[in-house]
Amino acid sequence: MPTALSAALDAAMPLAATLFRRLHEATFDGVGITRATYGAGEQAAHDIIAAAGDELGLERRVDAAGNLYLHARGKDAAGRPVFVGSHLDSVPRGGNYDGAAGVIAGIVAAVALRDAGALPPGGVTVMGIRGEENAWFAAQHIGARAALGTLDPTVLDGTRRLDTGRSLAEHMAECGFEPDRLRDNRPLLDPRGIAAFYELHIEQGPVLVERGLPVGIVTGIRGNLRFREASVAGEYAHSGAVPRRLRHDAVLAAVELIGDAETEWARREENGEDLVFTVGELGTDPAAHAINKVPGTVRFTVDVRSHDAAVLSGMGEFLRARAAAISERRGVTVDLGPSRGDSPAAMSDALRDRLAAACDGLGVPHIDIPCGAGHDAQDFAEVGVPTALLFVRNPHGSHNPKEHMEMADFEQAVRVLAAAAADA
Repeated sequence: MPTALSAALDAAMPLAATLFRRLHEATFDGVGITRATYGAGEQAAHDIIAAAGDELGLERRVDAAGNLYLHARGKDAAGRPVFVGSHLDSVPRGGNYDGAAGVIAGIVAAVALRDAGALPPGGVTVMGIRGEENAWFAAQHIGARAALGTLDPTVLDGTRRLDTGRSLAEHMAECGFEPDRLRDNRPLLDPRGIAAFYELHIEQGPVLVERGLPVGIVTGIRGNLRFREASVAGEYAHSGAVPRRLRHDAVLAAVELIGDAETEWARREENGEDLVFTVGELGTDPAAHAINKVPGTVRFTVDVRSHDAAVLSGMGEFLRARAAAISERRGVTVDLGPSRGDSPAAMSDALRDRLAAACDGLGVPHIDIPCGAGHDAQDFAEVGVPTALLFVRNPHGSHNPKEHMEMADFEQAVRVLAAAAADA
């Protein structure tokens, strides 16, 4: 790394601790960090980052969906900028680094590159993205997809925030944005005008901690297939009076389907296929269930993820076939309901090579690592933007108040990010 850029990064790095502290102070709820999508917490975070951009002399704008852009202008005003960014919302009572680390890393890198005279020709744009988490609305990556013209417009009025009951469009408008401009799927960003998109993010699993490494270069992001409204309709009956052969037990039908799915998961793993399967919600009706009743209804969710689109499709077909067979044999109705999903996203080989070269040049130990969670980066990759995702070690997992990141690891990752962005 050039001496001037190294010195500029040294000078800019204390800014990160200041911004993390400001975000924590503004959005700590007494237990963890809460930055509700299109709510007070997310807006407070955007205000803090926007104010920092103004103080640092970055050019600021906000799009119709509320995404924030802070630009450090390069020598070629008409050139394609390198984008660096992530989201600023959080799950309820989450941590301070999920998403925000990528935005703050972008600011530090952009300022250092500018001050060292090392910006790429088109400059660097730091993007603070709205609504990545799906904990608030039954939709995810809202800001990125709105910017890229891939947001399903039906979610604007058809999806309501879980804590308020009001629609996404209402929340957007309340925050001062323009949901009506998003109804025709017209992109707010031209993907052809972006040289590259880099996202720095804490790892949300234990691999880097287990390996004793500060950073990982992501090879690809798993796609998913989700059934949010799955259910089994059976028949309520007295638990002591009805023999097994005459029961239409909704719980046993659901358990059989889930057990079959786990067996299929194991089989596919043994064949070397990438797959994870999760039933995150499962329950009977609290208004009707009792210890002495055969359960007549069950509701559950299914989340299938893989790096292979064919595996996702195959698991969907398997689940539907087993649901039909179990329904017929048990005299129940297993209804998986509508499905939604995201395609797997491969990261750019060229950008991964740049990150690896930067790690090697700086002496930062690293590994290639797959990503199981969704990120805004996949939306940029899916529309053809060269995209890379860089993980930072995180010893306590994510989506919880104990989420953690050593600043020494963060600093190494920012140096890698800056070196790669300068080479655009």
